[in-house]
Amino acid sequence: MTFSTLLIANRGEIARRIIRGARSMGVRCVVVFVDADERAPFVSDADEAIRLPGGYLDGDAILEAARRCGAEAVHPGYGYLSENGPFAQQVRDAGLVWVGPSPEVIATMGDKLAAKRLASEAGLPVLVSSEDPGDASAVGYPLMVKAAGGGGGKGMRIVTDPGGLDEAVAAARREAQSGFGDDRVFLERYVARSRHVEVQILGDHHGNLVHLGERECSIQRRHQKLVEESPSPAVDGAMRSKMGQAALELARAIGYQSVGTVEFIVDDVTREFFFLEVNARLQVEHPVTEEVTGIDLVREQLRVAAGEPLGYGQDDVTFVGHAIEVRLCAEDPLAGFLPATGTIVAFEPASEPAVRLESGVSAGSVVTVSFDPLLAKVIAHAPTRAEAASRLALALERLHLGGVTTNRDFLAATLRHERFLAGDTTTDFIERARPTLALELSDEELRVATTVGALWLQGQNRSQAPVLANVPSGWRNARLPRQSTWLRFGDRLVDVTYRFRRDGSFDVGAGSVARVHHWSQSHVDVEVDGVRTNTRVTRDGAALYVQVARGTAALAIVPRFVAPGVELVHGGLVAPMPGAIIDVRVVVGQEVSAGETLVVMEAMKMEHVISAPSSGTVTELFVAVGQQVDGGAALLAIDSVDDAQKDQP
Repeated sequence: MTFSTLLIANRGEIARRIIRGARSMGVRCVVVFVDADERAPFVSDADEAIRLPGGYLDGDAILEAARRCGAEAVHPGYGYLSENGPFAQQVRDAGLVWVGPSPEVIATMGDKLAAKRLASEAGLPVLVSSEDPGDASAVGYPLMVKAAGGGGGKGMRIVTDPGGLDEAVAAARREAQSGFGDDRVFLERYVARSRHVEVQILGDHHGNLVHLGERECSIQRRHQKLVEESPSPAVDGAMRSKMGQAALELARAIGYQSVGTVEFIVDDVTREFFFLEVNARLQVEHPVTEEVTGIDLVREQLRVAAGEPLGYGQDDVTFVGHAIEVRLCAEDPLAGFLPATGTIVAFEPASEPAVRLESGVSAGSVVTVSFDPLLAKVIAHAPTRAEAASRLALALERLHLGGVTTNRDFLAATLRHERFLAGDTTTDFIERARPTLALELSDEELRVATTVGALWLQGQNRSQAPVLANVPSGWRNARLPRQSTWLRFGDRLVDVTYRFRRDGSFDVGAGSVARVHHWSQSHVDVEVDGVRTNTRVTRDGAALYVQVARGTAALAIVPRFVAPGVELVHGGLVAPMPGAIIDVRVVVGQEVSAGETLVVMEAMKMEHVISAPSSGTVTELFVAVGQQVDGGAALLAIDSVDDAQKDQP
């Protein structure tokens, strides 16, 4: 190894992953961080952490940090500056080792249009595309508007007809400029019934080049991946060989070194595959390739950057079993997968089943709008695809998680869905299969969960009692009265009534009996009608998180006396999350139609459109461009046509 100190120019789970990999090779690890991340786990994991005055895109400040800590190499992770050719050149010019492909390759492959031209010249099939929005009819509808200088689902819009083209291009340009500093976009044929399949490549500086098989990443929302697996259930030996050779041909044509990914779109009807792009960096989903090949990609990146040869060829690469990864994100599937914010009050993975967890958070972490909503990646490897899916689903279900709305329940439902298990995983999977979006409990499951929650609460109340803490709650020197605790699960309100009995058990109504065998601040061992469970429980103010068989039930403790609330603005529209107002399309007095765009917000590096729920007239406007708003903040008010008609005599 030609370097002993590595600066990691990234954050979150990927910074922690690189720290583990580099440190196992004897390399000291330094990270950079911004104010919002000062308590993040990756900061304390590193040997040293240097505060940035700006952000993670400030290349000059990152290089100054490298100078201060004596780093000899820089690893960019993924996102941020990982595919920024000029920054890679700055690193080299500073006499440091850049952990990644050459600046020239990054510049070429980072430009999606240049990459498509090179792929076509190398003989790879490409989709019809155009850099001129005026050529939309030649490309054909439906089409995709795509950012030329970035990826990760940002700067992408599907357009089904000419009427939506101008707005899609404008929105994609804004998002691309915000995310990559490059507002160029292009049009590309959109394949509706398709699969997203990518081939992992790895090359050194001595001319050695291999591919490490394929990954399928078709299950997506907002054009961003949620579930990734290797191998693809739709790729047979013949297609794997063709795609692998195509990826290697392109890699040789551009002189690729380090880890990279050649992405393809596969038409699920015709079985044709087309080149999409090259990601000249480590991918979020790299763990599934590591699991099936046994090759540590971070280690290989560092070895290649140090000038070492791979030491193996294509025939030496073997594949064992099946691996699946899911991205656990702070987002609300019930609200169209909009990002969520808040404080994670519970984050405790179960010890079994054994899975690989790559997390950027822990209990106490604050999720803000400043960063991508990815909280963690969970990966399962098993001899078969079905076993990997079952193991991963159970690990997700047994994860004790609360404080922030996440997609955990949706992911577990997807892994158990019959269409997923059958390998029917095209890019429209969510719309076609419609897996359950959130935790659903039967009446009996809810009865038991609320009973457990109420009995944990009575135990906590007794533990905090200033006197007679060992006396049962509700105790009287006479017949003991029934006690009542109101708990809400979603829109379902449950009144849990219970009475302490002389034998130490509880009468919980309708002939049911419960017994608390053990209570602690984090668990309660409860037997309800002969069924006993040791349940993880976390309280955060009026929120109670109770672990159940298929996840964590978020219960709201309903107070006996409710304070009057703030009256909502009639006809008001509110912000679905905290963010910045980047466009206001209306003025007071303007008539609008149902579905018309009113306000555009930016949060977590993505744009979110606020549309009119019905036709009417804008009566009040509470925000302006550039304003930061909290989630739930009033944006504007509309006097709808329906309301106006109701008011008429």
